[in-house]
Amino acid sequence: MSLFNRLYQNTKSNRRAMLGGAAVIVCALAVSACQMRPLYGSLPSTSTNGAQHEAVQDMLAATDISISSYGSSQDVSRASQYMRNQLIYGFNRGAQQPLPKFKLEIIADKTLSEVGIENLADVPSAYNLTINTTFTLSNIESGKSLYLGRSFASASFDFSNQRFANTRAERDAENRAADMVAEDIQARIAAYFATHP
Repeated sequence: MSLFNRLYQNTKSNRRAMLGGAAVIVCALAVSACQMRPLYGSLPSTSTNGAQHEAVQDMLAATDISISSYGSSQDVSRASQYMRNQLIYGFNRGAQQPLPKFKLEIIADKTLSEVGIENLADVPSAYNLTINTTFTLSNIESGKSLYLGRSFASASFDFSNQRFANTRAERDAENRAADMVAEDIQARIAAYFATHP
């Protein structure tokens, strides 16, 4: 093998090594630029421009929650109260609420629709229960609306000829739907606080 061929092969392998090294450096820089962090994790106390940041959990805990109903039926009020309790526990984690800085106002509505009919009896065999909500997050001090949203969830239950069993099944479906709505609202408010410290 001539000297020229050896030099050419060495240059080719050196070029590969340099390209591989550059690719590793680019990947390392891309990964280090990621801003991923746990949603409920703590933030640094100050940002690069010196502004104070609050942790998402602290902002959730400082949120006052109120729920009203479109309808005046007792069932809607019961579902609304259950949903409010779930949100309060999710926002405060069982701790005492600090002085509120934010207000979350929720308007809820419950609908029932038949999804099955008994053969030859013409009576419903199953229902689908849906809870619809509209919510507004606002700053208490300024009164400014910060975030508007809608959330809904459905749960079904069987209907039988036993009155107590029907009442219990409807309440269970109501609780399942209210749990799903409460989790969705909490996640969306937490995401708002995480992106607007």
